[in-house]
Amino acid sequence: MKPEVKTALNEQYLHELGAAHAYRALACWCAFNSYNGFAEFFNKQSEEELEHAEMFSDYLLDRGEMPEVGALPAPRTEFQNLTAVAEQAGIMERANSKGIDECYRIALEVADYATQVFLHDLISEQVEEEAWCATMLDKVKQATCAGALLTLDRHIVKELAEE
Repeated sequence: MKPEVKTALNEQYLHELGAAHAYRALACWCAFNSYNGFAEFFNKQSEEELEHAEMFSDYLLDRGEMPEVGALPAPRTEFQNLTAVAEQAGIMERANSKGIDECYRIALEVADYATQVFLHDLISEQVEEEAWCATMLDKVKQATCAGALLTLDRHIVKELAEE
């Protein structure tokens, strides 16, 4: 594996671990503020990001490379309201897409066909991830009173699963 591909994949591996950590922080904020449905949703997202990180580490190992485990930055934990939490989720997913796209760009540049194929499903999944983020933000913004937010919280897992 070319060094630039290994570096990009390792960076994305760490980014996926960081995203899992950040989603856990969003879940904690939501639980603390009694948005238990959102907490459940973000906990599931955290688990999904850990699965993605494992995919990257397994792929590196399969290609004879040692994944480099490094320190993760502390995630953001303070938010004004649920809208800010939903906006943060969108920021995180767009950053994830950018990292995966960069891995693909480098793999394409150096003709690493195996890595290009590995990344295809992840690229497609990021389109879905960004879509649910946009839907979530729209729904939170539309819930303009406490009752609407509580109703949304009770149904958010189902609402976004239908996306």
